[in-house]
Amino acid sequence: MVTMEPIVVGDHIFVGVEVKLPKTTLLTINTSKGYIMCGALDVGLLNERLKERHIIAGRAVGVRTLPELLAAPLESVTLEAENLGILPGMTGADALLRMI
Repeated sequence: MVTMEPIVVGDHIFVGVEVKLPKTTLLTINTSKGYIMCGALDVGLLNERLKERHIIAGRAVGVRTLPELLAAPLESVTLEAENLGILPGMTGADALLRMI
């Protein structure tokens, strides 16, 4: 099952997507520039093999809901995210605000 819902952070509305899979759930919240995602995101792949795409993204591990993804510290981020001041340890909500 796939669900989409508006995610409000401050005065901004983002798109939250939850994909229920056998034994796991994929979570992502996106802006028009980038996104944050659960531990399924492969930041190394984005930085190395897809570098030319300049993807702005962050990864939080151990999250099971969209609210947890917002509140969790990012475990890793892409090089393009770092260029926007998004750093590991920053909350998902703070990272999204830098992706506006």
